[in-house]
Amino acid sequence: MPHSFASDPAGLRTALAGYGLQWPEEGEAAAQFLELLGDGEDPFERARLAGHFTASAWLVDSSGTRVLLTHHRKLDRWLQLGGHADGDRDLSRVALREAEEESGLRGLTVEPAMFDIDRHWIPERGDVPGHWHYDVRYVVRAGDQEDYVVSEESHDLAWREIAQIATDPASDESMRRMAGKWLRRNG
Repeated sequence: MPHSFASDPAGLRTALAGYGLQWPEEGEAAAQFLELLGDGEDPFERARLAGHFTASAWLVDSSGTRVLLTHHRKLDRWLQLGGHADGDRDLSRVALREAEEESGLRGLTVEPAMFDIDRHWIPERGDVPGHWHYDVRYVVRAGDQEDYVVSEESHDLAWREIAQIATDPASDESMRRMAGKWLRRNG
């Protein structure tokens, strides 16, 4: 009998239910994430080709006015740092790990509460078919050190003003949504 992921790994089921209540306009997305948790195939492994969990970092500077973005090598867009869970059921830990690996920054801290969720399609690449990423995003805070190192996963990294992202029509829709949430929360 296949293993059920209906239990609450690292409080994710509870956090997603709470997220859907806090952000009712994103309730349908939260329901899709909860459905994935009930799947019989491990949704924390990228081998689940229909879709799987990823985690991202809304990596803000010490002033809270800028966010570190990556010009993603595979997707060729400016996005938040993040990556695959690869079996780790603590997605806040995944977000922190990915932020450290992709930026080279140390002394980062992650807020335990879920900040944003986004289900997005990843196109076919090589022998990997197109699939869904169920991305859970967390606020990660930088310390005083902001000198990043560009990893092989990025064309470039850059600190961007959050207020500008919120109003930039060229920014990804989910980036504008996160910027708006951040500004409402910290305005």
